[in-house]
Amino acid sequence: MAVKIRLKRLGKIRSPHYRIVVMDSRTKRDGRAIEEIGLYQPKNDPSVIKVNSERAQYWLGVGAQPTEAVVTIFKRSGDWQKFTGDSSESGIAPQAEKADKVARFNAALAEADDAPAAGAISTGKKRAAESDAADADEA
Repeated sequence: MAVKIRLKRLGKIRSPHYRIVVMDSRTKRDGRAIEEIGLYQPKNDPSVIKVNSERAQYWLGVGAQPTEAVVTIFKRSGDWQKFTGDSSESGIAPQAEKADKVARFNAALAEADDAPAAGAISTGKKRAAESDAADADEA
């Protein structure tokens, strides 16, 4: 039985997420996997790559054949260099910290001196027409 390490596609139409899986080469792309050893999310900036290095080394050691895409991911994570003994550099860019929305809101509120800068953004067409008619009656 030929075993391959390849990507299994998940996610929506224009938002793909992949799992790095070990599966029989005859199964379909999103079929049942023997084992999941990592994940890859290319749409994030920078891309999210998480690989269980111990399991990847095991499967490469017992003869599982990685696809070209998986080899590039392994090169970025450093697993391919461990397996082949190559000395080329590797590295995954770290993910940026998520912005604290509460802190950003409090900073904006402090900038505005705790007073709202404007009223509601939109009131709807019907209410806008009623308020315009009320303003015309008062004048």
